[in-house]
Amino acid sequence: MDHFPMNWGRPRNDALDAYGTYPIAQRPYNGPTDAFSAGVQHTQQPIVTGTSVLAIKYKDGIMMAADNLASYGSLARFKDIQRLHPVGTNTVIGAGGDMSDFQYIQNFLDQLMIEEFTEQDGHSLGPSEIHEYLSRVMYARRSKMNPLWNSLIVGGFKDGKRFLSYVDLLGTTYSASTLATGYGSYIAQPLLRKAVEGNEDTLTEDEAVKIIEQSMKVLYYRDARSLNKYQIAKITADGVIVSESRSAETQWSFAEGIRGYGAQTQ
Repeated sequence: MDHFPMNWGRPRNDALDAYGTYPIAQRPYNGPTDAFSAGVQHTQQPIVTGTSVLAIKYKDGIMMAADNLASYGSLARFKDIQRLHPVGTNTVIGAGGDMSDFQYIQNFLDQLMIEEFTEQDGHSLGPSEIHEYLSRVMYARRSKMNPLWNSLIVGGFKDGKRFLSYVDLLGTTYSASTLATGYGSYIAQPLLRKAVEGNEDTLTEDEAVKIIEQSMKVLYYRDARSLNKYQIAKITADGVIVSESRSAETQWSFAEGIRGYGAQTQ
């Protein structure tokens, strides 16, 4: 299994299979076979994947962003996928990784919220409870060698407190004022930390939006699995708002001087 989100959705390497990128049925294998080697774990071969999710704390709550692309291997196949999923009235889940596993997570979380609502006991699940539940599910699936192939960010606001935490396919969890999954953990996270850390209690909503927009623009420039179409989720004391898809203003004129760009022949 390849546990590194950076390698999800990469093209097949026909010469080397260091990360298990071949479909199991096609994987070169010259070793001994036995009754146990015939089992096929399809869930350990992510096919349609999403890339980075970004999230930061600001003065009034949590802001998250994810693009609308789901890649089929290296093909930009589905360009209208929402990877920010509201759960209840004060929580949002952002997911990178396998989209079918994310759909499974969405379904069981929605069912969990329905069951919680029908109790009518005056209590509701908040972001910390949902994150804890997800961490147990992810770890249980990992322990059964059948993980849900996702990196998840859980953001929320409840009882006057902001909540932002991460959980991945191994059940690993941590919290911070800025979080990112996929390629964003390499490219966008330094930008987020520089702009946010130490300023979480003073950043306004407009400033937070500018930070997110700049980071999404950089990811579009640098991440081959990203798309210039993304959504921003805002979680505050007033509830959850997931924006319509938007695009970043990009500038490619610098590429005109690069040999081989566009229709150049010289």
